[in-house]
Amino acid sequence: MNPELLQKLVETRMPFGKHAGCLLADLPGNYLNWFAREGFPKGEIGRLLALMHEIDHNGLSALLDPLRPKE
Repeated sequence: MNPELLQKLVETRMPFGKHAGCLLADLPGNYLNWFAREGFPKGEIGRLLALMHEIDHNGLSALLDPLRPKE
């Protein structure tokens, strides 16, 4: 797994839709599942959403915690 892509999940915000503005790493599982059923968008955002879906589906979301910016 590419560490740069994992970092993007905790830095990139959803650019559209019901959860616009939410970090990709914080998107709810049911929203990610919807994309998995209906199809991910084209381009980088689609690849990142598919990666986040895989992480969430396998219960690995906590692995992103150390990558989150410190507040």
